[in-house]
Amino acid sequence: MDFQNKIGQEQALRQLEAAGTTFITLFEAGKLSVEVYRPHLVDKQQPHDRDEFYLIIAGTGKFRLLEKETDFKPGDFLYVPAHAPHQFIEFTDDFVTWVFFIG
Repeated sequence: MDFQNKIGQEQALRQLEAAGTTFITLFEAGKLSVEVYRPHLVDKQQPHDRDEFYLIIAGTGKFRLLEKETDFKPGDFLYVPAHAPHQFIEFTDDFVTWVFFIG
């Protein structure tokens, strides 16, 4: 069995670039799914049916969860419960984040 227990940030960004999409799933095991996400100009995502958290890789901006907005920067952790409306807004062109779906 070929088991990969590490995904480097540079590797993740190369795979995202090669896919030509705003996100790509890089790992799945049990109830965990790991993606890398880079929206272009506008974050168009909709609420998800699983809890998720973001770990910001690069860029800054604001994150709206329900009606509350908070600033974010690289290294920040953002948690979103399942079904909660959320969106990245006013983010810089270099914004990219890890996305972890759980449950």
